Amino acid sequence: MTADPAAAESFRRLLCQLGTFIRERVLAARDRAAEGALAAIAAQTAADIIYAVDRISEHAITEWFAAHWPADQPVEVVMEGLEDGPPLVFPTGTPPAQTAWKCILDPIDGTRNLMTDKRSAWVLAAIAPQRGPDTSLADLFVAAMTELPPSRQVRSDQLSAFRGGPLQTTACDHPGAPERPIRLHPSRATDLTHGFASFVKFFPEGKTLLARAEEALVERLYGIGRVAAPLVFDDQYISTGGQFHELLAGHDRFIADLRPLAFAKLGLERALVCHPYDVCPALLLEAGGCLIEAPDGQPLDAPLDTTSPVAWVAYANPALAAHIRPALHEVIRTCLL
Repeated sequence: MTADPAAAESFRRLLCQLGTFIRERVLAARDRAAEGALAAIAAQTAADIIYAVDRISEHAITEWFAAHWPADQPVEVVMEGLEDGPPLVFPTGTPPAQTAWKCILDPIDGTRNLMTDKRSAWVLAAIAPQRGPDTSLADLFVAAMTELPPSRQVRSDQLSAFRGGPLQTTACDHPGAPERPIRLHPSRATDLTHGFASFVKFFPEGKTLLARAEEALVERLYGIGRVAAPLVFDDQYISTGGQFHELLAGHDRFIADLRPLAFAKLGLERALVCHPYDVCPALLLEAGGCLIEAPDGQPLDAPLDTTSPVAWVAYANPALAAHIRPALHEVIRTCLL
């Protein structure tokens, strides 16, 4: 099953409305909560640790779908926290096999940023035709991501698109304010010099190996220690959605999340990696002119679940991809395989 452009646009609007609803609920709860209350651990699943703030967004999701999702378009919702429970479907009671669509969500991507009021987190959502367990990232045809800003920040961005359509970008300047259009421009640079680029290495696990691979890439491209000032700058934004925004906004030029490769080499089976719900808005990068792919250069794909490890590489533009890709592939072969 596929959707025509009019139907895809309708789904795009729905996912944007969902993101806005979650944003308003989460920010209102944050402003009311006692210090530290949202950082309490609520549960630990096969996908991730669930914090109190995550429960707020999960409740908002079920409320919104029950009230606003079209009853004639039955959908199965996939998100972390549901691994041990029954499938979440709307209209309620619909057998998953009889749903037409599968919607994958990360209710709060970057929870630790938000609950410490450090940096924006993001609501991530995307939808695909229902193909049961065979449904994959490649099937996603509509996506949206909505910013959950820290208390010191007023503006909240929202990005959305359907496959084959333009990237649509808006901003809200305070809760309840109307959305206004904004423009985002990925970097047009043709190399990484004097710009931001990074290998994802959020946690102590695997950091040494990933940093060595990152250093090897820069050495192959430009040499290291040959100039007084650094050529490539690192910024660890602990949110895949946030990283996508940095690429689309022209802040970052290249990001590689190779944790699954590094952890496999080190035998770290339980270390936290990127999952399909983290990268579900990948088509937004393509709509905005960036490139995202598997580490070997193949199209990005994985089952549409909450536990499969996903490694990915993203470039701000095709020229950067052509410049970096050969050296990156060599580094992966020599350092991570």
